[in-house]
Formats: sequence, structure tokens, C-alpha cells
Amino acid sequence: MNENNPESLISKSKEYLLKAYQLQMDGKFEEAILNYKKSLNIHPTPEAHTYLGWTYSFIGDFEKAIDECKTAISLDPEFGNPYNDIGAYLLQQGKPEEALTWLELALNAKRFSNKHFALLNIGKILEQKGLWFEALSEYRKSMESAPEYVPAKQNYNRLQGMLN
Repeated sequence: MNENNPESLISKSKEYLLKAYQLQMDGKFEEAILNYKKSLNIHPTPEAHTYLGWTYSFIGDFEKAIDECKTAISLDPEFGNPYNDIGAYLLQQGKPEEALTWLELALNAKRFSNKHFALLNIGKILEQKGLWFEALSEYRKSMESAPEYVPAKQNYNRLQGMLN
């Protein structure tokens, strides 16, 4: 296999990406970051930038996490995950209004298969604002989007119980 042919480079980049993801799941964040960077040096992808951002968020570096997501968006504006992740990071930082904008962008992205995450977070923001019925609606949409997604069920049932 020729290491300079495009298929070989993409394959090597994917190897680093998969290794980084596994390291991240194992809680080895610094090693994961190094492997994501190796993957990106070979073949930059919006997925690798988004996952690198996710890893930065695990160590509390939301500024780098958001920067990586913005780079992912610049590579593929139709990839919804980085918009959603920025929204989640802003929500964690206590910036719900800013988060809402990014979560709505995620829902409008053409390539976003995890809409239940954005819907749940929008529900949380609406609930914080005291818009309980609107929040219930978002939690319901999240459950419909991913029936096995437990946090959506928990938030829906909790808020429904409070309103009864």
C-alpha cells in the first residue's frame, strides 16, 4: 500500500480518528486529543473537529471546544453536530439565549441525525424561562425523534408531573 495515495491517507486518518474516539471513551483525553490532531493533520474532516471539540469540553476547555466546532462548520455547514455541540457548551456555561440560536441552527442542518439532543436542550431552555408547555412540546419531540432516549422521557415525565 502506497502511503502517499489518497485512499491510504484517508484510511490512516480514519485509524487515528477511531483510536482517538476509543481513548476519549476510556477517559484518556490528552491521548485522544493527540490522535484527533494526527487524524486532522492527514485529512481534516468536520467529524474529527467536532469530536476533538467534544474532548476539549470533557476537560472544561469550552473555548477550544467551540473553536473546533466552528472549524467543523466551516468545512461542512450542513453538518448539524457542531451547531448542537456549541449550543450544549453554551448551555453548560449558563448562556441559554446564545445556546438557543445554535440549537436551532442544528435542527435546520441537512446532515444531522441526532435531533433529539438539540430538542432536549431547547426544552431545558424553555423550561428555565418558565415556558412549561412549550418545554413539554420539545421534550415530546425529542422522545418521538429517539424513542429510547431516556433523558427526554425523564424530563418530560418530571415536568408533566409538576404541572399536574
